[in-house]
Amino acid sequence: MKTIVIYNSQTGFTKRYAEWIAEAAGADCLELSVAKRKNMDSYEAVVFGGWACAGSINKLNWLKGNIEKWVDKKLIAFCVGASPMDSPEIKRALKENFKGLESKKVSVFYCPGGLNYEKMPASSKFMMKMFIKMLKAKKDKTETDREMIKMISSSYDISDKKYIEPILECLKS
Repeated sequence: MKTIVIYNSQTGFTKRYAEWIAEAAGADCLELSVAKRKNMDSYEAVVFGGWACAGSINKLNWLKGNIEKWVDKKLIAFCVGASPMDSPEIKRALKENFKGLESKKVSVFYCPGGLNYEKMPASSKFMMKMFIKMLKAKKDKTETDREMIKMISSSYDISDKKYIEPILECLKS
């Protein structure tokens, strides 16, 4: 199946996953700004990857805007975020990004990435600092809150190739 993997990455985690998927699937791989100018007619499958921020997938509207045009293609979306795979919010957030018919046309996956403060733009660093400050100021912190503060206070990488397996299986089916 002729496949293209298109991604939008802020700090490199989504790009890494896109490249892993493309390599494993024998697919073309393009950054979104380049892919927007490319004709997708020859592809049977389009895999879109964006980074997760506050439950939303960055630049997802590009894919959503093409769903009706690509009714004959297999459509897959994945997002890469800072939360571990077992985080309970992930399933709910993924469902929120696709509603109604969209959810029937697009298979959606999550891949844990991490945080890279060194590559993050100033606006995102500021947002993260404010989030950490809010969590630290919380009066009755739960164990989850304390773990979150510890985890997001510095850069970390929890990405792993094993998380692309469900995406590759979906491409094959």
